[in-house]
Amino acid sequence: MSGFLAGLCVAILPVLAAGFWLGRRTTRPQHLGGLGTPVEHATFQTLHTASLAAPPLRAGLTEETARKSARRLRSLLGTDALCLTDQKEVLVWDGVGDHHRAEIMERLAGPLESGRGEAFRVECAAPDCPVRWAVVAPLTVDDRVHGALVACAPRESAVLVRAAGEVARWVSVQLELADLDQSRTRLIEAEIKALRAQISPHFIFNSLAVIASFVRTDPERARELLLEFADFTRYSFRRHGDFTTLADELHAIDHYLALVRARFGDRLSVTLQIAPEVLPVALPFLCLQPLVENAVKHGLEGKADKSHISITAQDAGAEALVVIEDDGAGMDPVLLRRILAGEVSPSGGIGLSNVDDRLRQVYGDDYGLVIETAVGAGMKITARLPKYQPGVHSAGRLTGG
Repeated sequence: MSGFLAGLCVAILPVLAAGFWLGRRTTRPQHLGGLGTPVEHATFQTLHTASLAAPPLRAGLTEETARKSARRLRSLLGTDALCLTDQKEVLVWDGVGDHHRAEIMERLAGPLESGRGEAFRVECAAPDCPVRWAVVAPLTVDDRVHGALVACAPRESAVLVRAAGEVARWVSVQLELADLDQSRTRLIEAEIKALRAQISPHFIFNSLAVIASFVRTDPERARELLLEFADFTRYSFRRHGDFTTLADELHAIDHYLALVRARFGDRLSVTLQIAPEVLPVALPFLCLQPLVENAVKHGLEGKADKSHISITAQDAGAEALVVIEDDGAGMDPVLLRRILAGEVSPSGGIGLSNVDDRLRQVYGDDYGLVIETAVGAGMKITARLPKYQPGVHSAGRLTGG
C-alpha cells in the first residue's frame, strides 16, 4: 500500500508542476467560476485534462490509447505538436508538422537506448512550419524504456524541457499501473486454471460411473444426471469473465451436489438457506464451489454414517455473508494455517488457499476466509462479499446451449 501511495504522489506532482507552468502562460484573466487566481484556475484545468488523459493510458501504450490521450497531453504542455512513440514507430502525432515523423524517429535512437531525455533542433525547409525544436522524454516502466513523449515547439525552452519530463513521468506511472492491471488479470486467469485443473478426475470418473449405473435401471434418472454433469462442466470450464453472480455460482453448486448425492445416496444431506436479495451479488468465478467440494470431501471422509452440509447466504447490509459448514473430520488448525500460507498443499487444500488469496486480492486483506475447525469437530467456512466493489462486475448469466 505504501508503494501505491508513493506512486500516486509521483503521478500527481508532475501534473501540478505542469499546471503551474501552464498558469504562467495565462496572459489574460478568464472567468474563474470561484476558483481563485489565474494560476489556480489553470491548475484545476490541468488536473481535469490529466484525468481525461489517464483512462486510455491505463490500457497500455498502443496506437489506439496514444491517439486517445495525445491531444490531452499536448494541451497539458501547450505545445504546437506532440507525438507518442513506442520503440519502433510514431504511434500518434497530434498538431502541426506531421512531416517530421521520420526525422524524429531517427533522432530517438539514443534516448530510447539510454533512457535519458534530450532536446534538439529540427531542420525544416517549410517556412511556415512552427516545428523547429523538439524535446524527447522517455517513457519508462520498471527501468525499461517503452517509448517516448516528444514535444515540439518553435524555439528552445528550458521550461518546456522540464514540463515535458514531468508529464512523461506521469504517463510512465499510468503505464506502470496498466502493467499491474495486466499482471493481476494474468494471475487471476492462472488461478482459475489451477482450480479447473483441480476438478478431481476421480469426481468425473465417479460421476460418469454413477450415470452409467442408472442407464438400464432408471434411464430417466440417468438422463437427468447427465444434464447435471454437462451443466456443471460447462460452467466450470467457461471462458468469459473473471467474475460471476452468487446465483450462478450456487446454481453450479447445485449441479455438483446432485451428482454427489446420486453417488452417496442418503449418506449425505444438504441444507440451503439463501436470501433472495443477495443472489445478484458479484464475486470471483469459481469462488464457492471449491469450498463446497472441500466440505463434501471432509464431511464424508472417514465416516461410515451420515454427513450433513449446510450452505447459507445472508444479507448483511453492505455485504453478503456466505457460510459453508460440515460435520465431518475437521482439521488441525496448525495444518490449516500452513495450507493457507502456501507452505503445504495436501489433497483438497489448494482450493482453500486459492480462494482465500483471490478474495484478498479482489476485496482486500480484511476479506479473507474465516475458517473454524478442529480435529473431529467439522469445519465452518465464512466468506464476506461486498455487494459493490469497483471493477467487480459479473459477465452475465451463463445459459446452456
